Amino acid sequence: MSSGFDPLRPRELDLPTDVPLRSDGALIDVTSGEAALTMDDGKIFAAPSDPAQLGDWRAQLVSWREGARARHGVPRRYDEPASSWAARCFTVAQVWLWDELFFDFDAQRFTPERFLADARERFGGLDGIVLWHAYPIIGIDDRNQWDFYEVPGLVEAAAALRETGVAVFIDYNPWDTGTRRAGDDATELAATVRRLGADGIFLDTLKKADPEMVAALDAARPGIGLEGESKLATERIADHALSWAQWFAESEVPGVLRAHWFERRHMQHHIRRWHRDHSEELRSAWLNGVGMMVWEVVFGVWVGWNDRDSATLRRMLPVQRGLHTWLVEGEWIPLAVHEAPVFGSTFTHDGSTLLLLANTSDVDVAYQPEGAGWQPLHAGDSTGTVTVPARGIAAAMRVTGTEPAELDAVRAALAAETPVRDASFPHRRARRLAPRVDARSPLADEVIRARAAERTVTVPSGEHVLTVRYRARETGMYEGAPYVDEWKPLPPRLHDQRTLERVVDISRAVRVAAAEVSEADYALYLDAIGEQAASRDPETPATRVTLARAREYAAWVGGRLPSEDEWQLAAVQPGFRRRAPEVWNWTESEHSDGRTRFVMLKGGSAHESVGSDWYVDGGVRGPEFALKFLLPGRGMDASPSIGFRVCWEETE
Repeated sequence: MSSGFDPLRPRELDLPTDVPLRSDGALIDVTSGEAALTMDDGKIFAAPSDPAQLGDWRAQLVSWREGARARHGVPRRYDEPASSWAARCFTVAQVWLWDELFFDFDAQRFTPERFLADARERFGGLDGIVLWHAYPIIGIDDRNQWDFYEVPGLVEAAAALRETGVAVFIDYNPWDTGTRRAGDDATELAATVRRLGADGIFLDTLKKADPEMVAALDAARPGIGLEGESKLATERIADHALSWAQWFAESEVPGVLRAHWFERRHMQHHIRRWHRDHSEELRSAWLNGVGMMVWEVVFGVWVGWNDRDSATLRRMLPVQRGLHTWLVEGEWIPLAVHEAPVFGSTFTHDGSTLLLLANTSDVDVAYQPEGAGWQPLHAGDSTGTVTVPARGIAAAMRVTGTEPAELDAVRAALAAETPVRDASFPHRRARRLAPRVDARSPLADEVIRARAAERTVTVPSGEHVLTVRYRARETGMYEGAPYVDEWKPLPPRLHDQRTLERVVDISRAVRVAAAEVSEADYALYLDAIGEQAASRDPETPATRVTLARAREYAAWVGGRLPSEDEWQLAAVQPGFRRRAPEVWNWTESEHSDGRTRFVMLKGGSAHESVGSDWYVDGGVRGPEFALKFLLPGRGMDASPSIGFRVCWEETE
């Protein structure tokens, strides 16, 4: 790479932090000074490869925690009953509001029950869901991030999630400063929390919220869970009950998560959004007693989990949920097992010890825990031997005295959860959808149809080779993930200008309208169906028209929307023009991979939201430029920055 950055390798700041051990025969002081500050800033504390160093390593972890609590204070938020839910929120899914598992485009209604049923079957259920709303389509017009939560039916969908015991997170975009301004962010976010009954906030691009915002959100929902993206500063663990363990590189021997070691009730969610193998994240989450972020559709790109990793999560969750007390209150000994390729942690509570094991190799290992009385919770035998599957996990418990009441339910939940070997990636292909227009739709009279088709440019039949330009966003383009198994994408991999070549065969010549449908043109259609037109200017492009309505109008005048390729070929013909103000044009290019709908917009617009690269591309664009626009429902695709034009196929 010209940047000197290898996207397939962790960056320096992603690497685990070494724990200083001995110098001149004595342990280095990690309670204050430079060593303490270095550990304060770590993501994961690297584990020693030499088992002989484990005693010193654990002693240093304890010393650092004592010093950090002396410097930053002991967190008290976790003692509040209203905040206790976060420590049990092991598995969170991130879902675009218009994910086809969460929203039915045909019925135009939210389907949280369908999303949850799929998650129960494949992952063992969810404890929380982040309802992702605005990015990557925000900036298409002046609507701000709060506007994108103003969706009919969303309040009811959020309530349905909470009724099943699933926590609802909403997303906060601090970078949204270039759209319409309303109240201050803290006030607007608090109002959204109240309206949707949210339990938590995902702080997009932020590691932590300002104390003033924390106070405003606590007032809106006592005990609200704030979850920053990536590493959380040690001093802010006190008021942020959760955080992402995003792009945390692990040591060869599994290490310890710094934030969770500081406060056991602080929940972290491991996530490497572009990776197709999550076994290392799962292993770290398991041995540390924390959770996972399940994110199968990253801003319109399918990055689904393989069967092996899904099965591993199903095997983890009954133990984590059922024996939660051991994980947060028990005596935790990290790397109580250090017998490569098997590593393990123990958690002892009320006389009983929970043993969590992980296998870093590609073959199953039959592991015999030291001592007698071990009961495998996953597959094992009567001797206490535990089978730890390849790149998988297993658990056992040794009971002293009365058996914990929770154990029967855990065993029952695990009875059918066997490991799976298939780690192949479950590919999905986006396919072009046929336009959905009601065959019973009315047809304009001949005069209107003739007038609509008066001024056109012709795209000849035959094979055409097109160069398409676009900005590399996380949405990708037509097929596949733009970043596979990559660590955090950075420029020039992210947001640079790219090209692709498309070969299109036009089977029959197409006449494309020379200009967009005007307000006056569209008003005639609204009159015909009994609706009121807002404006009737003959030179201004009709906007605030959904894709469905644009298709209906095109059918009404006897035509259809041009494909993105037909639009581009027409745009270089003499006579093709843009109405003012310029607006993006809908094209007949709706695609779906079964989870995401998207459409290619052409032409650019006079509107441009500025101040952040996360906004949709704005400004007037050349014919070759294309914008992949994720399609929302419930009329949210209607925009003052999107219009359309019609085309007609030549008859033989």
